[in-house]
Amino acid sequence: MTTSHYLESYPQLGERVFLHASCQVIGDVTIADDASVWCNTVLRGDVNRIEIGRGSNVQDLSMGHVSHKTKDKPEGSPLIIGDYVTVGHAVILHGCRIGNECLIGMGSIIMDDVVIPDRVMIGAGSLVSPSKVLESGMLYMGRPAQAVRALTEKELTYLRYSAEHYMRLKDDYLKVGKVHV
Repeated sequence: MTTSHYLESYPQLGERVFLHASCQVIGDVTIADDASVWCNTVLRGDVNRIEIGRGSNVQDLSMGHVSHKTKDKPEGSPLIIGDYVTVGHAVILHGCRIGNECLIGMGSIIMDDVVIPDRVMIGAGSLVSPSKVLESGMLYMGRPAQAVRALTEKELTYLRYSAEHYMRLKDDYLKVGKVHV
C-alpha cells in the first residue's frame, strides 16, 4: 500500500498528486497540488509532520523523516519542503526546512533543523550539518557543505524548470493510470 496511517494521522493529498506504487507515505504527511513522490521513496510522518509543497518532487530512493517533540524542543523537527523543489535521487531529509525553488542534489543528506531558504542548490553528495542556516541564491557543496558561489541567472532559472519538468513527467504517468492517490 502506498499510503498508510499512523495512529490517527493519515496522509493528505492535494489535486493531481502522483505517488508511484512503490513509494510509502505514512502518517502526518501533507502533499500539495501537482507534487510527485517517486519509486521506492519513503516519507514517514509518524512522530512529527511532513509537508511537501506545490509542484515539488521527491525522487527515487529518497527518505524523508522527522524528529519527535520533547520537553526541551516542543515542536520537534518537522520536515517542511516548499513549492517547486526538486529532491534528487537517494536523498535523506531529516527534520529540516527547505524553501521554494530549491534543488537538492542526488545522494545528499540534510540533517535536523537545517534551514535552506528559497532558491538554493545543494550539489550531489553533500552533507548539511544539523542546525545550519544557508543563504539564498547560493550553491553549496561538500561534506560538510560549504557555500561555493552565487548561482548564475541560468541556474536560478533552472531551479523552477526542474520542478516543472517533473510536473510534466508525473502528468504523463497520471494519464496512463499508474497512480495511487
